[in-house]
Amino acid sequence: MQTVQLFFLLSIILLQMVLITSTDVVRNLCKKMAPPLVTLLSAEPEIQYVALRNINLIVQKRPTILAHEIKVFFCKYNDPIYVKMEKLEIMIKLASDRNIDQVLLEFKEYATEVDVDFVRKAVRAIGRCAIKLERAAERCISVLLELIKIKVNYVVQEAIIVIKDIFRRYPNTYESIIATLCESLDTLDEPEAKASMIWIIGEYAERIDNADELLESFLDTFPEEPALVQLQLLTATVKLFLKKPTEGPQQMIQAVLNNATVETDNPDLRDRAYIYWRLLSTDPEAAKDVVLAEKPVISDDSNQLDSSLLDELLANISTLSSVYHKPPEAFVSRVKAAPRVDDEEFADAGETGYSESPSQGLDGASPSSSTGNSSNVPVKQPAAAAPAVAAPIPDLLGDLMGLDNALVLVDEPTASSGPPLPVVLPSTTGQGLQISAQLVRRDGQIYYDISFENGTQGVLDGFMIQFNKNTFGLAAGGPLQVPPLQPGSSARTLLAMVFSQNVSPGAPNLLLQVAVKNNQQPVWYFSDKGSLHVFFGEDGKMERTGFLEAWKSLPDDNEFSKEYPNSVISSIDATVEHLAASNVFFIAKRKNANMDVLYLSAKIPRGIPFLIELTAAVGVPGAKCAVKTPNREFVPLFFEAMESLIK
Repeated sequence: MQTVQLFFLLSIILLQMVLITSTDVVRNLCKKMAPPLVTLLSAEPEIQYVALRNINLIVQKRPTILAHEIKVFFCKYNDPIYVKMEKLEIMIKLASDRNIDQVLLEFKEYATEVDVDFVRKAVRAIGRCAIKLERAAERCISVLLELIKIKVNYVVQEAIIVIKDIFRRYPNTYESIIATLCESLDTLDEPEAKASMIWIIGEYAERIDNADELLESFLDTFPEEPALVQLQLLTATVKLFLKKPTEGPQQMIQAVLNNATVETDNPDLRDRAYIYWRLLSTDPEAAKDVVLAEKPVISDDSNQLDSSLLDELLANISTLSSVYHKPPEAFVSRVKAAPRVDDEEFADAGETGYSESPSQGLDGASPSSSTGNSSNVPVKQPAAAAPAVAAPIPDLLGDLMGLDNALVLVDEPTASSGPPLPVVLPSTTGQGLQISAQLVRRDGQIYYDISFENGTQGVLDGFMIQFNKNTFGLAAGGPLQVPPLQPGSSARTLLAMVFSQNVSPGAPNLLLQVAVKNNQQPVWYFSDKGSLHVFFGEDGKMERTGFLEAWKSLPDDNEFSKEYPNSVISSIDATVEHLAASNVFFIAKRKNANMDVLYLSAKIPRGIPFLIELTAAVGVPGAKCAVKTPNREFVPLFFEAMESLIK
């Protein structure tokens, strides 16, 4: 439990650090976060593993937190293999020019252990450090060569694989070691190692005197080799022929091409061989341009997560999401809405630590008051959000609408029905085509409910849709399913949406910029504004104790309130059920004089929670909503959503 609480607090700190502009404050916070993380590594292995998975995320976002603590991640002889593997990953991420020497000494020692998987991982870690740190690459290669000399088969093969990647990262720099690598040809029996060695020979054939002999040693077993080796051997032989077109390579290329086109059933191998054959027979210079083209330089892969996914995982630290390194929706398919709340549950609120006193909140002080005297103490409101402004039409989707193959094509139609939708493209603007649409949430999935009305004189078909970058990265999750529209007819469909596809930077807003196209008309651009409650997730329900702890853990600066003078709550029960239908979940209730105070919770993507206090008198106009959340930028959008839900 202490581990979970620690990471929960760390996640809040990490989220708030984004808003801090002072480098000194950030540096001091990073220093204070290191000791509790280090302490977790002295716990039992299971706790260590969970801690390491979370630390893996933290160091990708803030590597300075543990930059001076790399020694605590050195593997112990009695560490379980799953702990050792995680420590290796973190050591790679923390490796720098300052500590690379001691890191390499550790990796070299690990490469002599008895666990084969761990040894392979250690050897590969040396190569990844070489790719990450250019000034340390030569030292990494020296360690790899020392490991090759010990003549342990699987160590040699793994070393050759990573050296191939180093050659890709630093071309024409370390080729002097090729002779040493060639001495190990006879020991290679793994496909990836063979393919790597063949790539090296083909890539540097002009610098290897006996390159044809080395490649020929693989030809005898060509039909029995895995596809990975066959493809590499085919390309390496063509490279040799183009670089050294003597009689020996000519005979080799003929034999390889015959084997690849006649003796194989692999379509990839056969098609590549035919392409090479035709290039060589018609235009050898074009073949050189294709086969000997400059290769893209490979990059450091120590931070493998997309920045938006990393932020979402950090927001979910201390949950399974941060252990699996997957967003919650990846392994939780659907969560039921909260069950119907009855009067007995309201009455029980005081039995679990919730006071019924008019002057007391959940912990004896009103959450909407920093003094604890009264829940009616005014609380500051955030600055009003600036109205969203649509981007100029020419820049809406860049050149995307100019590429038909980048658009989503029409598939089988899907019918949908429901209340009328807001018009987003009137027929006067759409030359007779009217589009109505709205974001909706059904069974845990967000859809774009969209309707087309054909007021033209002809048939409209071939509908396609595209969304511009937006705050939540919403994009079409499948094809737009609209049948051909006859004159005077209409069609309505639900388009499933997915998250984090095209996230826009800047302050959050709910503006959707949309482009729609059909075969008969130009591209139509329009803007549509959604409501934040559509994004409230089914996982937003909090337990009462968790709600109280979360409220206390958030600073007073993260508390805001707003009055709704025109809102009238006619029934507490009906309001609670209505809010639960939009994934705003009831926590507890208390009375304050003639006012009812409801405590509720909600959560939006990236794991951002909203802790809510709603105060109103039944049947009397006027309501007050106070909220605490770690992400202040979403507060104006939240208040808009609550106003639409309780009006």
